[in-house]
Amino acid sequence: MQMPLVLDGVAIAAEIKAEVAIEAGEMIARGVRPGLAVILVGSVAASEMYVRSKVKTCGELGLFSEMLTPPESVTTDELLRMVAELNARAEIDGILIQLPLPAHVDTKRLLEAVSPEKDVDGFHPVNVGRLQSGQPGLQPCTPAGVMEMLRRREIAVAGANAVVIGRSEIVGKPMAMLLLNASATVTVCHSRTRDLARFTREADVLVAAIGRPGFVTAEMVRPGAVLIDVGINRVTDAASVQRFFPHDAGRAAAFQKRGSVVVGDIDPAAFALSSAYTPVPGGVGALTIAMLMSNTVKAAKLRRGA
Repeated sequence: MQMPLVLDGVAIAAEIKAEVAIEAGEMIARGVRPGLAVILVGSVAASEMYVRSKVKTCGELGLFSEMLTPPESVTTDELLRMVAELNARAEIDGILIQLPLPAHVDTKRLLEAVSPEKDVDGFHPVNVGRLQSGQPGLQPCTPAGVMEMLRRREIAVAGANAVVIGRSEIVGKPMAMLLLNASATVTVCHSRTRDLARFTREADVLVAAIGRPGFVTAEMVRPGAVLIDVGINRVTDAASVQRFFPHDAGRAAAFQKRGSVVVGDIDPAAFALSSAYTPVPGGVGALTIAMLMSNTVKAAKLRRGA
């Protein structure tokens, strides 16, 4: 059996960002600088690190960025006023609200307050509707990144049997719709699916987005399938590290040093059966920020006719 192709998300993200930098440069030369505003509520360390990475990438690619950091005690009404102000600002093309928000904030109401033309996360009902009807619009970054990966590595989707495990609004549902729009035959599985392996073993393209470490085992995979692992799960017990990475000295050393390692939703043992797969880390996760930058430039073009 031929060695599977490793779908290197870091390399593909670099390709996308290089293209975004060129597009942004051309727009700036015409007097239009794409702008992104990020709202980060409170001080969650992981969210802070992720937002800083987004702002840093904006600077590297020539985009304008602004970070707003209201305290965790901020009310829904105060955030709504903040979003309304950003909606009205001509130099802001994209608005991103870093999730999760505190429990007392009405997340749904806030996301729907963002202008669809500035909704670079692709979560607004208008953009969801555009995606479902196959119209141009802003698409959720992670699923859009998966489609870019498949396209750039010339992995055929049209006519393929695609199975998506997970039905979240952020990944599962839009992923299924993008695959359907690309002429795949799509099955969506979830926590209530009976005999899940019966479906996964029929998949030419299998996308796992459920947040359960190593849930998809080798026995659930058809030989030659393309495996797209969206999961990023932190494993903190030695038994699981040994189970998922029995011969990986590097992972064992990392676990000894940090007390945890990252594993996706697909058991790494299944990758050997595939024709192509996304590693974790370094796969799908690397594409999200690149697609956010791409969406910001796209929003600027659509809004300002640049």
